[in-house]
Amino acid sequence: MGCLRKPPKKTHAPVPLRAPLKSPVPPIDLSKLKTYPLARRHSKVRVSDFSLPWRRGGSLQRFLETLPDILAVKTLRAVTQAIVRAHRRGRPVIVGMGAHPTKVGLNPILVDLMERGIVTAVAMNGAVIIHDFELALMGHTSEEVDAEIDSGRFGMAEETGRILNEAIVAGVKEGTGIGEAIGSYINLYKRQFPHHRTSLLATGARLGIPVTVHVALGTDIIHMHPSADGAAIGAGSLLDFRKLVAVVAGMEGGVYINLGSAVILPEVFLKTVTLGRNLGHALTDITTVNMDFLPHYRPMTNVVKRPTQKGGRGYSLIGHHEIMVPLLAAAVLEELGR
Repeated sequence: MGCLRKPPKKTHAPVPLRAPLKSPVPPIDLSKLKTYPLARRHSKVRVSDFSLPWRRGGSLQRFLETLPDILAVKTLRAVTQAIVRAHRRGRPVIVGMGAHPTKVGLNPILVDLMERGIVTAVAMNGAVIIHDFELALMGHTSEEVDAEIDSGRFGMAEETGRILNEAIVAGVKEGTGIGEAIGSYINLYKRQFPHHRTSLLATGARLGIPVTVHVALGTDIIHMHPSADGAAIGAGSLLDFRKLVAVVAGMEGGVYINLGSAVILPEVFLKTVTLGRNLGHALTDITTVNMDFLPHYRPMTNVVKRPTQKGGRGYSLIGHHEIMVPLLAAAVLEELGR
């Protein structure tokens, strides 16, 4: 028998490659490009603006001088100069704040600026009065919401709800706003408040500095207590709003700093500006500053941009309050001492 042969493998003829297509758009001719000397170009960064290495044993003023004169440091220096200029000219420096600066331990910094006459008015939302009060009374504040809300214990501290609501009601009966009512209460019974020196409310009442409180009903734990009186809270907050309008109306050449309030105080401030202008105060030379660790729409729009579009300057300083506020305060005091 003959050997069985395997069938031959099928082969395919190679496909001929097509000739490459010529591109219909030739590369641009750069031989006639116009250039100019680097020395003639404007540059945003210069060696003279650079930071300098720290040398052990230096002063705070020296540290501030070593910071690079670029971006946020330029803003820090501009804000510092605006506050110093306002203070030297006897113009208002107003702080509008949420509760976070108080909760990260900055009351002593703000109290010091109030006592020095640098901060001339403070506006706060309803949360600040709770933490300010608890710190003055007990030396601690800020409960663990996650641990308390499931059991219904969140916000149910007896003294906080009862005393604050009683102080608000009593103050409104005497014709005072919420800020003055609580501050005066702490000062009146200061033996019960061993840490009253840390209180912004008590400091304002003691020094005669306007401290106003701007409340949204239902946002604060004291509104859950049976002692809450909506009529008193509303009347006290409205009176404080009108007090703040009077302060803002006179802030030509002054400074407004929004410190950690993302909604309430930016909205309040915008209304104070328009009311002031409506009543004949031009407010064409004002400085506004937003300080927070995140940029938010309302502070950027209602504090930094809109109020200054008629005149003045708006700034944004982004960073953690517990670092930025002491740094700004120190820079202001160093500049004033020069």
